[in-house]
Amino acid sequence: MTPDPAKVAILISGRGSNMRRLIDAADNYEVVLVASNRPDAPGLDWAAERGIATWSEDSRGQDRAAFDDKLAVAIETSGAGTIALAGFMRILGPDFIRRFEGRMLNIHPSLLPKYKGLDTHARALEAGDAVHGCSVHVVTEELDAGEVVAQAEVPVKEGDTVSTLEARVLAEEHRLYPAALARFVAR
Repeated sequence: MTPDPAKVAILISGRGSNMRRLIDAADNYEVVLVASNRPDAPGLDWAAERGIATWSEDSRGQDRAAFDDKLAVAIETSGAGTIALAGFMRILGPDFIRRFEGRMLNIHPSLLPKYKGLDTHARALEAGDAVHGCSVHVVTEELDAGEVVAQAEVPVKEGDTVSTLEARVLAEEHRLYPAALARFVAR
């Protein structure tokens, strides 16, 4: 059976603010699973309270391939045809990525290809950038290097701190990601 691209699994590691926006904005897609590598992730409770299936397993200290395989089985069992990474703070292995190639999106807090990886807001401030922002991209084996499908810019203001810049970027993530996911599942 071919997975339905309109059925979405969301991967989180924490509070799930982007996950919440994706669920609240679901129109042409259905979130069928919220999965986490952190069983204590607050976003899991929020999703479960709304009747969405959840799956979690602590990935710390676990072989990457073994964890990835368990996660893949949970996704496939859910019927999800699209995967949305929303604050999932674990790098997925190449076998997992190949298994779901072309079916995964991620939201990243920078204007890719700038500032791949972590600490993007601090790096933008240190560089003296006038604009910063966020990108939605297709997940590939190379970290934060897949095709960018949507971006949003925010100005870097005088006196900005990592926290103030992060808050403005997060507001744009919440706007950008649901629209990008809706277009992605409809293609």
